[in-house]
Amino acid sequence: MTLLIIGLIIFIGSHVFTTLRPQREGAIAALGAGPYKGLYSLVALAGFALIVIGFGQYRAGGYEPVWHPPAWTRHITMTLMWFSFVALAATGKGPRGRIAGWLRHPMLVGVKIWALAHLLVKGDLGSMILFGSLLAFAVYDRIAVKRRGDTGAPRMAAFNRSDAIAVGAGTIAYLAMLFYLHPLLIGVPILTR
Repeated sequence: MTLLIIGLIIFIGSHVFTTLRPQREGAIAALGAGPYKGLYSLVALAGFALIVIGFGQYRAGGYEPVWHPPAWTRHITMTLMWFSFVALAATGKGPRGRIAGWLRHPMLVGVKIWALAHLLVKGDLGSMILFGSLLAFAVYDRIAVKRRGDTGAPRMAAFNRSDAIAVGAGTIAYLAMLFYLHPLLIGVPILTR
């Protein structure tokens, strides 16, 4: 579990650094925008890789149960995950829709829902550390964004094409993860036969 924790510290730490605007601007001034982005990406990627390797080692060594979630939480998690995928699909640089405007920062909302949904069904220590840390970071980042005065996506009066794309793409990604990608990438089937 040591690699998992180190990975979380590196990954979350690199993201927290970007919220500290004076320090971030100082690093950009010292390194240049391109090198800063490259270094930031490498550090975040290294942290992510350590999270994946560390969690894989933890799982291979056997889960350390803390509590046993009730079976019904699985249904809540599956529903929340659809919302998470739609929120993530509403994130983008193009025209924003009502969903993005309503959520303001759809990626942060998607991460918060994703982490919370997994905490509802995973009662082992490693999962609680992983998903709890990412949930705590997403909450922190939303507070930091609000303090900076970043209002996020503007509120739209009506649903538009961007909303249809977000719902469609989010649903397709959700179904792909549900039926195929989660067992393939994570090694844990969601639907048991």
